[in-house]
Amino acid sequence: MAKGSRSQYKAERNKENREKRPHAHHMFARISDTKARIVLEQIKGKPVQVAEAILKYNPRYGAYLAAKVLKSAVANAQENHSMDPDELFVEEVIANQGPTMKRIQPRAKGRAYRINKKTSHITIILNEKKGS
Repeated sequence: MAKGSRSQYKAERNKENREKRPHAHHMFARISDTKARIVLEQIKGKPVQVAEAILKYNPRYGAYLAAKVLKSAVANAQENHSMDPDELFVEEVIANQGPTMKRIQPRAKGRAYRINKKTSHITIILNEKKGS
């Protein structure tokens, strides 16, 4: 690569703007963003152990997906950032809308109804407690 090329500048800029807190994503989760948000709002601001307990006993499908993302975020914090899992808490939760799969349901008299199968992008960001 030539010195001062555009891709070098972009790489430097992206390195500065990269998320420094431990986090994990689940992209294209087969659940609508509104249903995922209901579960995620329950664990926002809670310690990781409490959040895991809440998700374990929540009967919604979104809790199952959020638990997997939370475990991944805790593992990322341990491996990549050398953080103690007992000191972590859920700082931020995000459920953005993903692409919608459009399907057709046949109906009477040759008509067709549209079925929208929504997806979402689930993100959980952790952080350490400041006092310890």
